[in-house]
Amino acid sequence: MNRSMDPKSGFCHQTRTYSSLRPPIPLPPIDHPLSVSEFCHRSCTGGATTFVVNATTGQTLSFSQFFSQVRSLAYSLHQRYSLLCQHDVAFILAPPSTRIPVVYFALLSLGIVVSPANPLSSNSEIAHQIQLSKPVVAFATSETSHKIPSLKHGTILLDSPEFISLLTQSDINDDAIKTVKVNQSDTAAILYSSGTTGRVKGVMMTHRNLIAKMAVTRFFNTNRGESNEDPPPSVTFFTVPLFHVFGFFMLLAAALSANSVVMLERFDFEQMLRAVEKYKVTSMPVSPPLVLAFVKSALTKNYDLSSLQGLGCGGAPLGEDIAQRFNDKFPNVLLVQGYGLTETVGGATNFAGSKEAIRARHGSVGRLVPNMEAKIVDPQTGEALPPGQTGELWLRGPIVMKGYVGDEKATAETLDSEGWLKTGDICYFDSQGFLYIVDRLKELIKYKAYQVPPAELEHLLHSHPEIADAAVIPYPDEEAGQIPMAYVVRNTGSNITETQVMDFIAEHVAPYKKIRRVAFINSIPKSPSGKILRKELQSAVA
Repeated sequence: MNRSMDPKSGFCHQTRTYSSLRPPIPLPPIDHPLSVSEFCHRSCTGGATTFVVNATTGQTLSFSQFFSQVRSLAYSLHQRYSLLCQHDVAFILAPPSTRIPVVYFALLSLGIVVSPANPLSSNSEIAHQIQLSKPVVAFATSETSHKIPSLKHGTILLDSPEFISLLTQSDINDDAIKTVKVNQSDTAAILYSSGTTGRVKGVMMTHRNLIAKMAVTRFFNTNRGESNEDPPPSVTFFTVPLFHVFGFFMLLAAALSANSVVMLERFDFEQMLRAVEKYKVTSMPVSPPLVLAFVKSALTKNYDLSSLQGLGCGGAPLGEDIAQRFNDKFPNVLLVQGYGLTETVGGATNFAGSKEAIRARHGSVGRLVPNMEAKIVDPQTGEALPPGQTGELWLRGPIVMKGYVGDEKATAETLDSEGWLKTGDICYFDSQGFLYIVDRLKELIKYKAYQVPPAELEHLLHSHPEIADAAVIPYPDEEAGQIPMAYVVRNTGSNITETQVMDFIAEHVAPYKKIRRVAFINSIPKSPSGKILRKELQSAVA
């Protein structure tokens, strides 16, 4: 161990960096050819266990069926159709179904780059994504295929008889597939960032990035039992879409860990509750808006949610009041926050079991995962800061992306020459190595000489009994530069006024943080992961 590193916080006073307090995890030799799909398959012992459930249709897929279909599809694409060459990009535009995981794993095993996108995206958004990733083939459904332009090898429809036949080949020559050697340094996937602070970017992830992420998952699976008993079977409901980084890596993790996955083709809160009851869901990834829905919805009383053991919250900071109200309503469900980016294949910090979560002060997103380093950098001076001081979070480690596809300028602005990823998030570590997110660097409201975090004001607004949802943005002001403006969604039957909203906030904050303008709205625009789309709100007042 580095002798100048504080064993409690992980901070090294010489290098001014934080290191993970978890033991390092060995990874396969970097020059050893290995795809992430092979890495997951080697570890999976699922067999007849159900892997994926489409709760919309009731269709299920066991692990043995899944890997059989992956093998068949990979062989068909590689041998019979000769559609694709290694390193080609495949664009995927389809709602969640049992076929999406099969497509992902088959393509990854062949060294073909997986690039999934939101099927609800507009034609112009899809055109921009295709321009970035330059796919040669697409996988879509009969409902989404019209959005995809003509590609070199066309579009394969996942709901067509032709595709179904690709999943059931019987005369497979395994030696033909084994000729494909996938290097860990090869690009495995291009996922599109949410674009909340600029135009959507294509994040390039290597097989090495994903293998490193899965190695961390396997480490926590091995160490998650806080007794000598084997942990109970895990059934995860996917509230996040499979094209999003959270859903993407959790799907890989479920295959690695032989856990069951339940999904809906289109998310609906009550259908989710029904699925939790029917399939005895034990865990789910959630965003702060979904935690808020759990707290405020009366529908939760209509369903048996006793199987739920834990919720992992990410995407944005979770307000203390909402977290406390959730704990009061669901005392047997462990609610923890995590932190990650598309650029870090999801989670870069987490909690190692309930004991660690209880140790942390509320609001923490956990500690650095194994093999990761961090800095807290003063945005003005560039100085790296010790525990307790706030600055921009920088991250470095094997899960950090390769770069942005087709955008060298954005890559250079985000990744420095030493491999540090500048997250754009304002954070601090405490004396125990727990990370806390304050807000986005680019979203801080500059009121006169003060910086106002919108998230802080949103947490307060969510605590008001007459407010269903809220978002805070900077509003241009000639004298102050910017003032905090709130968009508020009233609860049903509420007539709360602009003055009442402003007075409520004024009672709880310093004068410079006061909300000085309010607009009422039917709903807050959000990304699929639950992030507030502030630029949409800002464009409405520009």
